[in-house]
Amino acid sequence: MTVVASWLWPRPETWQHLADTVLADYILNSLGLVMGVSIGVLLLGPVPAWLVTMYRFPASRQLEWALLLPLAMPAYIIAYTYTGLLDVGGPVQSFIRDSLGYSYGDYWFPPIRSLGGAIVMLSLVLYPYVYLLTRTAFIEQSVCVLEVARTLGLSPARRFLRVALPLARPAIIAGLSLVLMETLADYGTVQYFGVSVFTTGIFRTWFGLADGLAAAQLATLLLVFIVVLIGLEQHSRRAARYHHTSNRYAAIVAQRLYGWRAAVAFTVCAVPVVFGFLLPAGLLLNWAIDSWPRIDQAGFLRLMGHSLGLAVFTAVLAVALALFFAYGRRLYDNIGTRLSVRFVGLGYAIPGTVIAVGALLPFAWFDNALDTWLRAQFGISSGLLLSGSLFTLVFAYLVRFLAVSTNTIEAGLAKIRPSMDEAARSMGLQRWAVLRRVHMPMLRGTLLTALLLVFVDVLKELPATLLLRPFNFNTLAVRTYELANDERLYEAACSALAIVAVGIIPVIILSRIISQSRPGHDGEA
Repeated sequence: MTVVASWLWPRPETWQHLADTVLADYILNSLGLVMGVSIGVLLLGPVPAWLVTMYRFPASRQLEWALLLPLAMPAYIIAYTYTGLLDVGGPVQSFIRDSLGYSYGDYWFPPIRSLGGAIVMLSLVLYPYVYLLTRTAFIEQSVCVLEVARTLGLSPARRFLRVALPLARPAIIAGLSLVLMETLADYGTVQYFGVSVFTTGIFRTWFGLADGLAAAQLATLLLVFIVVLIGLEQHSRRAARYHHTSNRYAAIVAQRLYGWRAAVAFTVCAVPVVFGFLLPAGLLLNWAIDSWPRIDQAGFLRLMGHSLGLAVFTAVLAVALALFFAYGRRLYDNIGTRLSVRFVGLGYAIPGTVIAVGALLPFAWFDNALDTWLRAQFGISSGLLLSGSLFTLVFAYLVRFLAVSTNTIEAGLAKIRPSMDEAARSMGLQRWAVLRRVHMPMLRGTLLTALLLVFVDVLKELPATLLLRPFNFNTLAVRTYELANDERLYEAACSALAIVAVGIIPVIILSRIISQSRPGHDGEA
């Protein structure tokens, strides 16, 4: 409501300046980024998902979970590593000049700091969203349908294109919508590469033009992009006409590949892992080992403490609130509670920059109003109680990531039969006692999963942290961004590697979840 209400106070001079200079770039670059990343993730996601599900070839079982590893690599971190590798002073171009005797300007090399570079970076770390949901859809597909297609003479490629892919279409579209929302929410990558999009425009308008209201108005345009994406995704699912006609599920008997077919399958699946995780992680590790003796180790540990403390506190609070919402919906499953829980979960679709603007403006107004009143009445100053503290930052994190914990806990509660609630109530337990003594012990794994997912999301979040952190309070993500912006990539490696290492935890959890998602899973399929 804050960002939409900002239009009540128009800023014609600022908007005239934006329209004359950069607004067209914001729109065109955002559209180009969305289209380019869409193509990239659709090339990298569905085919490997099909190959590791339906075939066996060298390292196929390891690649099943390794294809998720780029999720642990934030887009802004992979952008820093590839810049250090491919930029003018990097080892690749230095090798070209040294081996061929060229000087800078004597040869053409694709610029990494460009719209195309941002598309490649985002595609490499976001394709796992499409891979994850598509592989889950392939695992849950009825083998009977595929067998019928085989008996009708369809080749493996045609079975994939004409049967499996259309059946997985809703999952692919859902994964693509998540990718595009993350793309529009990205700030670190596009800012570092100098690509003018809405997120960078919001920062420039706020800090460069010192116009918070115009920044909020610009944030509403980004919000329109997100709403359109959500609407298109929901419309696509309603319009889908592909569905299963059989409820029979059998274990997937993976076909063994040999020779050149096995080599091609391995290459197709290994390329995203190598370029999306192994290569940048190896570079970070090498830089971190080289720079560790020269960095301020006490300062690094202090940053680690800030980041971990903030992430743990937010994750615990998010899980507690999510448990309250999910159990409340279980007790009172009516349209009011359903809409309320759905509304709370909308924050995950909103970019961190928009949430930061929407949170900071009202809290700053409240702080200023309270301070003015206290000065007038008692001659004392309250300072920035909310907007100058961690309160607003934690609030923004909860708005952004509460959906992650709520959806996870709702899914866990759905697996507990209502008859267990009734049995506990018949033994004299009150409703909240049922939650504490029956549900929470059964949800121990689910609660831990929700806690870890929010923990890692908070640890990686950059734009909201940049805008809302208190003065002189840094985190690993912010410090990595600051050092990379100063072209001190080697020094940024330690904090970046710490974020990546922690991000591997939910990857392991997600891998186990999708491997066990097939009906009748027996642990061997």
